[in-house]
Amino acid sequence: MLTAIVVNVAFSARFDGYLATQQQARAQQIVTLLTADYQAQQGWRAQALDRLAPGLVMTGSTVQVLGSDGRLVWSLADAGVDPAMTAVHRQMMGVPDLTATVQDPVMVDGRQVGTAVLQVPQAVSPVADVAFRDGVNRLLLLAAAGAGAVALLVGLLLARRTTGPLAELTAAADDLAAGHRDRRAHVSSPDELGALAQSFNAMADAVDHEDALRQAFAADISHELRTPLAILQGQLESVRDGITAPDAALIASLHDEALRMGRLVADLETMADAGAARFTLHRRPVALAPLVGAVLDGLASPVAALGISIVRRLDEVTVFADPGRISQVVTNLVTNAATYTPPAGTITITLTRGSDGAELAVADTGPGIPDDEMARVFERFFRGAAAPPGGSGIGLAVAADLVVAHGGNISVDSRPGSGSRFLVRLPTTIPATFIGSS
Repeated sequence: MLTAIVVNVAFSARFDGYLATQQQARAQQIVTLLTADYQAQQGWRAQALDRLAPGLVMTGSTVQVLGSDGRLVWSLADAGVDPAMTAVHRQMMGVPDLTATVQDPVMVDGRQVGTAVLQVPQAVSPVADVAFRDGVNRLLLLAAAGAGAVALLVGLLLARRTTGPLAELTAAADDLAAGHRDRRAHVSSPDELGALAQSFNAMADAVDHEDALRQAFAADISHELRTPLAILQGQLESVRDGITAPDAALIASLHDEALRMGRLVADLETMADAGAARFTLHRRPVALAPLVGAVLDGLASPVAALGISIVRRLDEVTVFADPGRISQVVTNLVTNAATYTPPAGTITITLTRGSDGAELAVADTGPGIPDDEMARVFERFFRGAAAPPGGSGIGLAVAADLVVAHGGNISVDSRPGSGSRFLVRLPTTIPATFIGSS
């Protein structure tokens, strides 16, 4: 529509200019004829002008000649021309109407010798030009209709291509929220919607995986709690019924079972606490060597009871950290190493200053980690196939969460039969992301 308007305005302007030029040319022809007669007669001569009358009549114009003093010198009426005859000629030209009266000066040798008072026939658009404009308008209408139809078809196709995947994603999200955990979005387009569907499916897979881990964790915890509870219940009932005497050995056994349940509960609390560690850390400059040494001193007795030796190589390194949380990290790593290290084995703790900060390594001489379990070592609730009973499978996950909360990172290097080495890197300066936090 806009194109049609622009084209028609352009055509109209061109035609109007063309018609105005035509009318001006007709008037100029008459003025030229009068000028030539004046020069030939050396002035205005009515008889000479009468001889011009037949030709002027054929132009369909009305003509009056005024002298240089403004008085009437001659007109077609003075030549005896009937105005009806002029009208007949205009009818023959197909132009029944005259333009408004115009006055054009008659100039000879640079001076005005008179004035031509004229009314010339109105110019009309040529039939070919009008037909051309009408044809262009028809083409524009057809093109607009065709373009509109194509645009509508393409728009419907694009809308369907967009709304189809969105509808599938919406339905998948609704089904997943309704409890259909195996529901996935079936969108395979290579655009942003396809990427969104892949992210949605990955999220659904992660939710399934977390659910499976939670179920396994709940089963493990139930099993771990059931055993000490059954022992406590059985022994207490035995004491109550007078079958067993409440001697020191019995009380020590009951105490061990209570401690075992306490450790399980503490693991659960630690896991929940690590999830919010970023917001509960109380960081300050901490000398790591004394802190790690104190933790190892506290673990020396239980580790020695397992027949395991501890070797420490600690350099002086200061980090910006929460000392209590870092102690927890060291405890979890050493405890994990002691769990898998056989009697007569060795746990080596090394603290050095690396290029990116402090590096704390805990290496053991245990059986190592199978390749298919390496990627899941730091997952919550995960316990390897060779894990001994009694653990909750969250110690390494808690340690990893606390290290990341400090702006550091943790990694593991292990090969079956060659032991494992856990490496913790902690920044020695305040990370920019933590400036201003507690």
